Amino acid sequence: MLRKDEILERTNNGLNVFRHYISVPWRVGRNFLNPLYEDSKASCNIYFDRKSGTYKMKDFGNDSFSGDCFFLVGHLNGLDCGNTSDFVEILQIIDRDLSLGLSDYNPAHQSKIIKPVEVMPTTDRKNKPYTYKEQPLSEQEQDFWKQYGIMADTLMHYKVCSLREYQSETAEGKPFCLVSSPTEPIFGYKNKRFVKLYRPFSQIRFMYGGTLGDNYCFGLEQLPAKGDTVFITGGEKDVMSLAARGLHAICFNSETVNIPTNIIYKLTFRFKHIVLLYDTDKTGMESSKKHEKQLSEYGVKRLLLPLAGTKEEKDVSDYFRMGNSRADFMKLFLELLDTLYSDTMTMLKSCEIDFDNPPAKAQEIISAGDVPLGTQGNLFCVTGGEGTGKSNYVAALVAGSISPAGTQIDTLGITVSENRKHKAVLLYDTEQSEVQLFKNVTNLLKRAKQKEKPSEFKAFCLTAMSRKERLQAIVQSMDKFHYEYGGIQLVVIDGIADLIRCANDEAESVAIIDELYRLAGIYKTCIITVLHFVPSGLKLRGHLGSELQRKAASILSIEKDENPSVSVVKALKVRDGSPLDVPLMQFAWDKNEGMHLYIGEKPREEKEKRKEKELENLSRDVFSQHTFITYIDLCEQIQQILDVSERTAKSYIKFMRNKEIIIKDPSNSSYFIKGLI
Repeated sequence: MLRKDEILERTNNGLNVFRHYISVPWRVGRNFLNPLYEDSKASCNIYFDRKSGTYKMKDFGNDSFSGDCFFLVGHLNGLDCGNTSDFVEILQIIDRDLSLGLSDYNPAHQSKIIKPVEVMPTTDRKNKPYTYKEQPLSEQEQDFWKQYGIMADTLMHYKVCSLREYQSETAEGKPFCLVSSPTEPIFGYKNKRFVKLYRPFSQIRFMYGGTLGDNYCFGLEQLPAKGDTVFITGGEKDVMSLAARGLHAICFNSETVNIPTNIIYKLTFRFKHIVLLYDTDKTGMESSKKHEKQLSEYGVKRLLLPLAGTKEEKDVSDYFRMGNSRADFMKLFLELLDTLYSDTMTMLKSCEIDFDNPPAKAQEIISAGDVPLGTQGNLFCVTGGEGTGKSNYVAALVAGSISPAGTQIDTLGITVSENRKHKAVLLYDTEQSEVQLFKNVTNLLKRAKQKEKPSEFKAFCLTAMSRKERLQAIVQSMDKFHYEYGGIQLVVIDGIADLIRCANDEAESVAIIDELYRLAGIYKTCIITVLHFVPSGLKLRGHLGSELQRKAASILSIEKDENPSVSVVKALKVRDGSPLDVPLMQFAWDKNEGMHLYIGEKPREEKEKRKEKELENLSRDVFSQHTFITYIDLCEQIQQILDVSERTAKSYIKFMRNKEIIIKDPSNSSYFIKGLI
């Protein structure tokens, strides 16, 4: 049985124990920073206590960290020196970690001690000389590893071997030799600079020879360059148990050592999750809790196994030995994620599509013939150049939303749903003066055949506000009117670019479109935005235009016809259909009525001509980077540029082939533009 005085005799009255466990530079009688906590002032001292005849540690800044070498080891391992069983374990830890070999002299183990052999003397106790002889794994040794699911290939991958004989020396320099036996096998974890011994059935289970170093980390070199999860376990056997099941893991020299933050920092770039998976005994539980707190800035998590914490049932190797599978273990990990993400998953649950209770179909607010353009929860963009009639066009849409039920009015070729419940209709103008807006609203009411402005209709001139204040005013007023009028039928923002500093600022553009899209969904309304710059071809320019191209349900462009008194409305994007199949609508100013009036669609020939012209421009954009392009690539690029379905893109390719805009090369089944090759 280990004795306290025997440990002190072998460790220079405890001095060697302090030297082994306190890695920071220090000298006897000199103050240093205590590594056991975040010490800011050097007030810790190792001194020789003449009364007890042993070395002790005194921390003048925090007396709770003062005591002898047994107190230090007990503190590091969560053990109480005043408890008899804990003190025995402290003696065993010192004997094991300093390789004192005291337990080997137990009469029950006399057969395992071989007469010491001569080895080279050394003055550095940390660099222990050693030699060993390997042997093939016996069937009994293979069975030992197989109970944890660890096969020979895994052992080979982690450089684990069976040792027939191991020679080294004690802390005092006395040579000794260990020999493997069927009842007490010896396994070696090999490294270029050291070997760590694992004797699963011996009293001293772990020993090492060579230079172990300060940052021992088993399994680090076997990790992949990238992965989803890496587990930090309590021992090498646990690492291999997880690896045998396709999971990545590492371990340090023990559960109580300080984990090097530089290793954890580097692992954060390689893995999504870093998870502590320590033993479920007292030491493992306390150590994992401490490390989780210390490494919280790196997002390190802690997974607790459903084990009793006894010697036979405490680590992940025991978990698998007891019959649990990889799937069972992953359920535990999934439960950990459920706990970590509980708030997010609870919130996300309300966003999940329930196919047993499908959502109500979004109400159409604006449409052109049979094609829906503006629906609840979506954005609708109107764009065009200066003087094309954009403001008058959206005013007609507002008029359709506030006109009396059953009244026929001119909405410039667009069908607008009746606002029978008198929900709020909001018009925010960020560009025109108050005088001009008043004039436009007066004409709007005339078009709507309303003698007085309905209470649910609100028009605001925001030109006097800053850009930040404008958005805030829109957000807060929408919320107020939503509750005041029982909902919002339609919102028009005439001059969306005036809500941000620059239409080409990517961050601002994304933020404003996301916010408006969110508001449209919350209030179940359609938000019409007027974008004051000229589009080119079929795709809008600028970051603001790009975001609208992605998020808006429909985009209409208003341009001047060959006859400058006529404005033509054409679709650039329609989510439910093809923009080139939407009719070309025309409107012009009527002096007698004092407003713009709808003058019908352009002839079918004009529509075909427009479609042909637009697809010619599209094909030149596509083929500007390629001489030849395959059918699949051409289809994908059309889908991306026009934001249309695959079926619509294929119909465009067929149209371009019929019009000989593109030509198929019979030799390689790819397409080209005539005149470009």
